[in-house]
Amino acid sequence: MRLPLVIGLLLCIPTATSGQTSDGPRPDRVQLTPAVVEAEVGQTLRFSAEAFDASGARLDAKPSSWFAAPFDVGGSDQEGLVTTFAPGELRVGAIVNGKTGWATVRIKPQQVASVAVSPPPALVPGATARLDARTFTKDGIPRHGVPVAWSIAPASVATVDRAGVITAIAPGTATVKATSDAGVGTAKVTVAANTVRALAVEPRFTQARTGDVVRLAASGDRKPLAAVQWSVSGGAATIDPDGGFVAERPGNYLVTATYGTRVATASILVDARTVQRPLELVGRTPLEEFQVLEQWVFGKHLYVTSALSGKLWVYDITNPSSPLKVDSLSFDARILNDVSVSADGTFGVLTREGASNRKNGIVLLDTSDPAHPKVASEYTETVSGGVHSAYIDGRYVYLTDDATGSMRVIDVKDLKAPKEVGRWEVPKPDAKVYGDEQGRQTGGRYLHDVQVKDGLLYAGYWRDGLVILDVGNGIKGGSPESPKLVSQVKFNYHELYGPGWLAGAHAVYRYKQYVFVGDEVFPATFDLSSRDVIPVKGIVHVVDVSDLEHPKPVATYEVPEGGAHNMWVVDDVMYMGYYNAGARVVDVSGELRGDLYTQGREIAKLWTGDPKGFRPNSPFAWGAQPHNGLVYFNDINSGVWVTRLPPAAKDVTPKHTTAAK
Repeated sequence: MRLPLVIGLLLCIPTATSGQTSDGPRPDRVQLTPAVVEAEVGQTLRFSAEAFDASGARLDAKPSSWFAAPFDVGGSDQEGLVTTFAPGELRVGAIVNGKTGWATVRIKPQQVASVAVSPPPALVPGATARLDARTFTKDGIPRHGVPVAWSIAPASVATVDRAGVITAIAPGTATVKATSDAGVGTAKVTVAANTVRALAVEPRFTQARTGDVVRLAASGDRKPLAAVQWSVSGGAATIDPDGGFVAERPGNYLVTATYGTRVATASILVDARTVQRPLELVGRTPLEEFQVLEQWVFGKHLYVTSALSGKLWVYDITNPSSPLKVDSLSFDARILNDVSVSADGTFGVLTREGASNRKNGIVLLDTSDPAHPKVASEYTETVSGGVHSAYIDGRYVYLTDDATGSMRVIDVKDLKAPKEVGRWEVPKPDAKVYGDEQGRQTGGRYLHDVQVKDGLLYAGYWRDGLVILDVGNGIKGGSPESPKLVSQVKFNYHELYGPGWLAGAHAVYRYKQYVFVGDEVFPATFDLSSRDVIPVKGIVHVVDVSDLEHPKPVATYEVPEGGAHNMWVVDDVMYMGYYNAGARVVDVSGELRGDLYTQGREIAKLWTGDPKGFRPNSPFAWGAQPHNGLVYFNDINSGVWVTRLPPAAKDVTPKHTTAAK
């Protein structure tokens, strides 16, 4: 699958040396007004720029270019009119005769506009329950840690404190209300008489590993009970209202179920997961001067795209310990982001950004001779502004369009005459278009990655999170020609990563009942051509899509010292490039909840830095692809690493919920 980086748009940010023409003396400084300002999401601000010489005299010169970064937080037109899209810190720049001046906009988060209160199960007198109030902005972005005021009526049935903990008083029905900013949410609370004489929890004793989800069930007088309140001792384990327990660290845990005045307990002995095994290095591609981006392995050949060289490289991997370069194709593009080959191996798709002729789009490759692919055709008609990612599903290619932030569907049944047959985009009624044809983008909307499986398309829609579309599954009557929205999950990237970062949903991969959503987080501006180390962040969200219309985030995977990028999941193992943390291999077996990293689910890791790499001794692992018993990891700085993961030793540790006799 194809999951590339936010390179194309970043390269379009002007700099003082980006070829701007100078019609006068170079200023000593450029001053923007206002220099610092606070704003709210959606607000439009007007800036002006003045240039001064070394003596402080004002020059009669106007800006040749205006811009703003990060591009997903705000945008500027060429008159200094800036619009804000998301909370964070926006840097506004103006170039006057080759000199850049800056201003800062601090954008406050939107207020809470709606509150969703999860109703508690039926309670009995004396029982307590902590209510969950989820708060959202008008754009549907979740807010966390905001003040919530609670009230309930009638108080004769139940009371609620400032922390949202409800206490049942007497049988009856009450309404609880949560208020935050302009948002209000309510839920019904039902209190019934307690007729239970004896409470029990099964299993009473369980042995498990860190990360295993243990299912506990409560019964009253030997009848199932759903309204119990669960708690667990210690801070390294959690138990959800459905009785699902998971521990992050080994230890002995005591779980308590409460039903009014009735109490029962169970104990869980948690061992370390111990899934670690070393990756075996089989071979590597030769070190090159170019930066390696995407890879595609099929049959006995490996295709590799490159940054800033405009070439696709072909390697023969008949001997995987020594990949042999056998061909290369040159294209008019600064970035060849993505390459993939159809399931039958007959054609491939290559995506382009930054072409000098301002026609980017995709290139369709005839791969009938895989060692020497040929250009079959190009498609640029509706996507000349640049294509970041593409996914092949049968004879359809699903594209991301840089200029509009939309998803396009291209029919390639006739490889020499591709045509667009479908389009979908997240609605942005007030969207503005910035830049020229080469660097045009729709402010506040950016699509980064797509995957299609079983008639459903999963999209990493940057600040709009995970989007699921019906493109032939039937759940919403969609088709490739007419995609239909199924559901969406949004994340609060400002809360996750703070101001000053490009951050959004980047990589998506559907496996079993989960979608793995990788965040990509880069500085607001950086120079891809520089050999300086680029700082990155980013985690992987695990979203349960068992109920496709109500997807639910359930787990995360985060390497503290690195930033997430592409992943590939097969046979309960996730292989991924974690940028400056190198290559990572993760156990994703069983039910997933909580913090996968802390649970010890990492199987292996590989340091992909090289003293002679593009950025010496600095890994920048891009992604992974399992193929014919091997795993290929591609690193931007050091090329492709061919590895083997040895079979796991037989695990004799008890795993789930076997009760003690």
